Amino acid sequence: MAQFGKASSKRGKPSYFMAILGVTLVLFLLGLVGWITINSKKLMQYFKESVEVQVFLKTDIQDTSRISLQEYIQAKPYTKKLRYTDKETAKKEWLQSGGEDFTEFLDNALLPTSIDFTLKEQYVDSAQLALIKADISQNPNVDEVRYPNAIVGKMQRNFNVMSLALAGVAILIAIMVIILIDNTIRLAMFSNRFLIKTMQMVGATRWFIAKPLNVRALINGAISAIIAIAAVYGVIALAEKFLPDLKALHDNTMILLLFLALLIIGIFISVFSTHRSVIKYLRMKLDDLY
Repeated sequence: MAQFGKASSKRGKPSYFMAILGVTLVLFLLGLVGWITINSKKLMQYFKESVEVQVFLKTDIQDTSRISLQEYIQAKPYTKKLRYTDKETAKKEWLQSGGEDFTEFLDNALLPTSIDFTLKEQYVDSAQLALIKADISQNPNVDEVRYPNAIVGKMQRNFNVMSLALAGVAILIAIMVIILIDNTIRLAMFSNRFLIKTMQMVGATRWFIAKPLNVRALINGAISAIIAIAAVYGVIALAEKFLPDLKALHDNTMILLLFLALLIIGIFISVFSTHRSVIKYLRMKLDDLY
């Protein structure tokens, strides 16, 4: 009996290797999709938080009133970054953008002072911006509030479509990953079906039979996840080396969460599929195993 179990164990080793390889490849694919999704979200956030609101001030505004207005806007939850643009700075920016220097025959009145600020991601939509504009415009020292309304509307529509598409792809890939890992584990367990049944026939309890296989599945799942994580990290490092602009989108927190998710998925599905296969073979008749 010991020789039979030993032989069965040897036959199971190649399937364990293939199971680890199969789960690793699937988790690697899931990791790449997750990284692309994270970068896409960060890119959307970058574009949203680059939208600038310009608050043009009246020409007779006092410094104390201007500072008070700046502090009011800065204290609002929607403000990300704020800067004050005086007439000289406005002139320099106008010239840098290719505008003609008209200040030799006109004063700087055409370039009023302004308070310019960018918004946090969740406030960049047409409805929120309209409320922000109405709130700031109530100040008597404000001449006009401007923001690229057409760009914001188009950006909002495009990003909504992109978010839905990314969510759909992520869900589809996740389902495929679960199915592929489950099938891979079940194929690996197929070679151990006679060992499982033999142990049952000699009086071993269900827990006694399932425990070592579940522990092995946990180890295999962890190994697969660690290899997949290392491979994904290598791809990220290589991509950022050849495309330095990707470093601006790098988010350590989200990447760590992605790696943790890969580890949990690899272990959980491996153990679940293995345990389910063991129970299946224990319930089958001996003749059905052939």
